Amino acid sequence: MRQQLLTRGPLPSVVTETTEEPVHRTRILVDLTPLRTSPDYRRLWFGNMVSWIGQGMTALAVSLQVYDITGSAFSVGLIGFCSLLPLVVFGLYGGAVADTFDRRKLGLASSFGSFVLSVALVVATVAGVEQVGLLYAVVALQAVCFALNSPARSSMIARLLPADQLAAANALNSMTSTTGALVGPMLGGLMVGWWGYRSAYTVDVITFTASLYAMWRLPAMLPDRGDDAKSEEDDAKREKRASVVDGLRFLAGRPNLRMTFFTDMCAMVLAQPRALFPVVAVVWYGGDAKTAGLLVAAPGLGALLGSVFSGWLGRVRRHGLAVIVAVSCWGGAIAVFGLTRQLWLGLTFLALAGCADTVSMVFRNTMLQTAVPDAMRGRLQGVFIVVVAGGPRLGDFLAGSVADLASPSVAATGGGIACVVAVSLLALRWRGFARYDAQNPQP
Repeated sequence: MRQQLLTRGPLPSVVTETTEEPVHRTRILVDLTPLRTSPDYRRLWFGNMVSWIGQGMTALAVSLQVYDITGSAFSVGLIGFCSLLPLVVFGLYGGAVADTFDRRKLGLASSFGSFVLSVALVVATVAGVEQVGLLYAVVALQAVCFALNSPARSSMIARLLPADQLAAANALNSMTSTTGALVGPMLGGLMVGWWGYRSAYTVDVITFTASLYAMWRLPAMLPDRGDDAKSEEDDAKREKRASVVDGLRFLAGRPNLRMTFFTDMCAMVLAQPRALFPVVAVVWYGGDAKTAGLLVAAPGLGALLGSVFSGWLGRVRRHGLAVIVAVSCWGGAIAVFGLTRQLWLGLTFLALAGCADTVSMVFRNTMLQTAVPDAMRGRLQGVFIVVVAGGPRLGDFLAGSVADLASPSVAATGGGIACVVAVSLLALRWRGFARYDAQNPQP
């Protein structure tokens, strides 16, 4: 019965409940309607929340273990490099796979792969194996599993919920990643300090069971290919067309969708201050490693608060204009951060930037889910993963280079201003993006 739910027929049959609540105009806090109306989405959201915390613990534990083995900051930095290439390559490929096969099965298989890799870390630690190469290999394979899982998981949301709940769902999804980024490393550091690396890896294994259970309970998620596929032969031909190239061609002809990626690149490449935190903690604020930790946490805290107080987002129809304003606010906040010399003020503007980033993410993701046909959603989400993975790393390189050539202040303030200018020029070039209407989505 489960396998027949989505093989044919209109998408609304997948939504478990379509009962619509009247939206209260005074809503401020995050809209919990998707959690109340869809048991499938509720299980998926909770599973992701728990697994993100476990993954955050493992990410910190791996970096600490690499440093413990090598004593080299460069070796720790290679962890990010080991994950970048798999994220970029398999992010695009994973999107094409998600548009060809059952997304539930793909999500389940990739989640199980991540589970097995976490088990491998536990076994290696218990056995006393201390090989940096093994840790690098696990990190790279984890990136492969994530790159395959994320497009499938993101494509599922529009199949589980009605369109008017997608903005609220994306705000809730943002809470899972930001909570994991904040709580996971904190708990991971405590557990490694008290009980060693195996404790953090073991908790990650346990938390992954929630994600696996949520995926197992979902209905089949075959990509919707329309009503014209009348035979198995037609289906086979259509499956062959689910390629990365076709996805890029589709994107090339949709200016509004392209703008969602262009605007994000403006923020993440031109105005990414992360690489500056260690030096500005000492030079600007006279602090130490704890100060750098506060700077790292501030955007995440702002993003979490942006998710918590996201109830108003569901009333916004001009999603393109909202993205332009949000990315401009990110750039403006980073520019002012570059001028601060008081820690509390710098943390405030970094938190404001993180909040603006959440608003941008919610509307960009909602546009990708509503303005893209279901047969293309996986591939567009794959491109999204590439931008999200590659953009900040390019931004780190640019900010670090400018800081060395000029100063950290020039890197932060100049980058923020460049972000605002670039987004403004893009908005002038593609004016239709600001007129994008959520009730009449045009890609």
